Amino acid sequence: MAAPRLILALLAGALLSAHTAWAGLADVLKVEIRPTADPGYFDLDVTLRHADTGWDHYANRWEVLAPDGQVIATRVLAHPHVHEQPFTRGLGRVRIPGEYTWVKVRAHDLVHGYGGREVTLSVPRR
Repeated sequence: MAAPRLILALLAGALLSAHTAWAGLADVLKVEIRPTADPGYFDLDVTLRHADTGWDHYANRWEVLAPDGQVIATRVLAHPHVHEQPFTRGLGRVRIPGEYTWVKVRAHDLVHGYGGREVTLSVPRR
């Protein structure tokens, strides 16, 4: 009698795990960048899409990367956006060194990490 219950429990666990994986990767859809009044600093608005399922699987941050892959800035996303897709969040006063002519923005989710669509954009000059 214990064997059927064990099989049922394993099957239920597999289905729950599969449901979490269905949310897929976090994709960066669009990035807007604006220079601030302070030279070398920029405000960014980033639009992400991720099929957040709740606290166990959601897009939890996006990052701005230098051409050498170094993380310049990180915007932490403090909660899931289950009913708000896609969604846009900003980050102000990001310092981008003058020698960088472009940067890349990538997103991260709690289950898959990185790997979704990234956006590469030119850094505007004054």
